[in-house]
Amino acid sequence: MSARLSVTRAQALVFRAPISEPVRTSFGTMLDRPAVLVRVEDVDGEVGWGEAWCNFPAVGAEHRARMFDSCVAPILTERAWDSPSQLFETLVARLRVLGIQSGEPGTIAQIIAATDIAMWDLTARRQQKPLWRMLGGAGREVNVYASGLNPVEPEKLAARKHDEGYRAFKIKVGFGADRDVANLRALRDMFGPAAQLMVDANQAWDVNTTVTMSRLLAPMDPVWLEEPLSADNPLQTWQSLARDCAIPLAAGENMRGVPEFEAAGASGAFAVMQPDLGKWGGFTGCLAVAKNVLARHILFCPHWLGGGIGLLASMHLKAAVGGPGYVEVDANPNPLRDMVMSALPVREGVVALPDAPGLGLRPDMDVLKAFQVPHNY
Repeated sequence: MSARLSVTRAQALVFRAPISEPVRTSFGTMLDRPAVLVRVEDVDGEVGWGEAWCNFPAVGAEHRARMFDSCVAPILTERAWDSPSQLFETLVARLRVLGIQSGEPGTIAQIIAATDIAMWDLTARRQQKPLWRMLGGAGREVNVYASGLNPVEPEKLAARKHDEGYRAFKIKVGFGADRDVANLRALRDMFGPAAQLMVDANQAWDVNTTVTMSRLLAPMDPVWLEEPLSADNPLQTWQSLARDCAIPLAAGENMRGVPEFEAAGASGAFAVMQPDLGKWGGFTGCLAVAKNVLARHILFCPHWLGGGIGLLASMHLKAAVGGPGYVEVDANPNPLRDMVMSALPVREGVVALPDAPGLGLRPDMDVLKAFQVPHNY
């Protein structure tokens, strides 16, 4: 088997799973659960899988899949590659101007990220090693937290996740001071002082509101306050906020590129960094970010909101770099994610990754077929 990566077939597949209860954020509502998977197959018939972030706008999944087919697949299959990182750098360079011209650098970053995840999965499978170990990880256990607790009676969903083995929980805020405070207090009262609680404002507030709300929420001792401001605020604003905020700040899911992450880490504004490897970077980019974050003694907690392949990749990323921190697991029903989590039970807040090659699990296409939707014209 050649050491080089020669992909003969590259596909994007789109899935949409219906849900009974919409998932609400401060900026939009998800009426179903989408996923865009990337499948790459090499000359020897080995297969790797990746996933792109695709939740918003609601019509975005099919568009991302078409962008992959049009922009990435032709480059991916035109030659053999020495490594996934070489392909990543090539895709970034060759599609940079297209991102500017189209006004879609984020979309392009997402389909490159999914490709990178798939190529690393393929590489580890070819080497017959678990991806977390191939990337230098010392152990396969990762801490996880249940996220996405909606503003209406979040304690009910949190109680179910606690019964499943979770010991850390993140609640959505930004729905009015009375409701936000009552919801966080309900979780603290239910779980007591030992539980790790986090809050996520999804960019809902301005600086003054953030400072005020942080003081109202701080008595419930949340570990972090995530993205209270719009993510495009200048670092000086975040630094000023960090001095006045009563809760440590977390961000990163909407950052893109090593320089932006390095500047954010150096700013001192953030106690927690949360890159999303399906939004930008895949393993190639996010490994570099993680090492920089850990060197600064910042908590490294990969962000994820999507299907099972991206979640599994996020766990391998965390296991590969080690250190304190958590991986996010959305608590809301999603069969596109649950097919993975059903094989990875949570015990006292910890998941043990498989010892099998690559990501360790493959999508069950017999199950997924019921959710697949066409994306080609």
